[in-house]
Amino acid sequence: MERMDGEQKSSSWQDGQLSGAVYHGGPELGKVIVAAYERYLVSNPLHPDVFPTIRKMDAEVVAMCLRIYNHPSGAGTTTSGGTESIIMSVKTHRDWARTVKGITEPEIIIPASAHAAFDKAGDYMKVKVHQIPVDPETRMVDLAWVSRAINPNTIMLVGSAVNFPDGCMDDIEGLSALALKHNIGLHVDCCLGSFIVPFLDDAGFPTRPFDFRVKGVTAISCDTHKYGFAPKGSSVIMYRTPELRQYQYYVNPDWAGGVYASPSIAGSRPGALLAGAWAAMQFIGRDGYVASCRSIVGAAKSIENSIRTEIPELYVLGNPMASVVAFGSKDASLNILEVGDKMSKKGWHLNALSNPSAVHIACTRLTVPVVGQFIADLKDAIQEAKSAPSGTGNMVALYGLGNSSAVGPTMVGKLAATFIDTLYL
Repeated sequence: MERMDGEQKSSSWQDGQLSGAVYHGGPELGKVIVAAYERYLVSNPLHPDVFPTIRKMDAEVVAMCLRIYNHPSGAGTTTSGGTESIIMSVKTHRDWARTVKGITEPEIIIPASAHAAFDKAGDYMKVKVHQIPVDPETRMVDLAWVSRAINPNTIMLVGSAVNFPDGCMDDIEGLSALALKHNIGLHVDCCLGSFIVPFLDDAGFPTRPFDFRVKGVTAISCDTHKYGFAPKGSSVIMYRTPELRQYQYYVNPDWAGGVYASPSIAGSRPGALLAGAWAAMQFIGRDGYVASCRSIVGAAKSIENSIRTEIPELYVLGNPMASVVAFGSKDASLNILEVGDKMSKKGWHLNALSNPSAVHIACTRLTVPVVGQFIADLKDAIQEAKSAPSGTGNMVALYGLGNSSAVGPTMVGKLAATFIDTLYL
């Protein structure tokens, strides 16, 4: 391991110079998680008779999330991450609609700002995906367009609380009204909002209805491995009723190896991960999550305010409610992706966005002490991008290629596939 540690050329994640990626709950929590790993290292919830403690922890993680999202009588399962939670929800609503409504050519309707996991789920589950534009000012999905897109094959609508690109929240109540009117599902994606959005009110920040208290919401995805500070590979998918959850299961009573049943995609699952998630939630507790929300959202609000009041070249996308702040360029002569590349040279790992071109930072506990440094570096990066644009940075090159011609997106796709190949060299 010491030899492999030498491959780590940068420790910038520990310096807080990155967007999201590392959701670090602190060194004391790290010790608690390692102890849980060690104690339950070989456990596997596929065998609840052998590992009853892990079964109980699994159930309690789901139950704690249901309470946080104000529906303790609901149901859910743990998964390996937000993508699996979303895929499971699409599968569940697909099978529900086929059984209850006879729909054999299912479709879902998502905002253009929804996570790519919904497109992935549509590809995997053979469900047609309709993307609806978001309002350029509010960054919320256009409800009139959503209403027009609903048809007899629609099985589910999607809203984000909050979305990944710009950290804005869709009108969940408006989507709920449409879902109830047409008797279809409504999935609220809280993978990023996770343990931030449910605590906004308690932490003193404005919020809007988004959880199971909104009548039309049938499913919510929540990543425990983000702001819940659980180890990576931990998420929860929640449903309004246990009956709806049944459509997620895979059951094969005729297999030669015996009756086979699993709640999600995986068969065997790492019980140590579940133990780590359970331990993290027990260690931090509600008060700890409120305090974490207050400091992280406070950092994001500070960055947002500084951009709005001190940096005239930039604008903030929409009205971000939680931990993400996205910013674009007001000046046509200033390429915001060039600014992103200049920030990279200063050690920052930020996210480039498209439609519109922008850059975002997802604040974490690691960001809190370096907000001042971020704003100072951002101001310097803008001046450098204006005075000496290189046009050769990763953001400019990659996203410029994507917009260069009709074949640009295909070329970017090939580059992305090649990049994945290199991960296994």
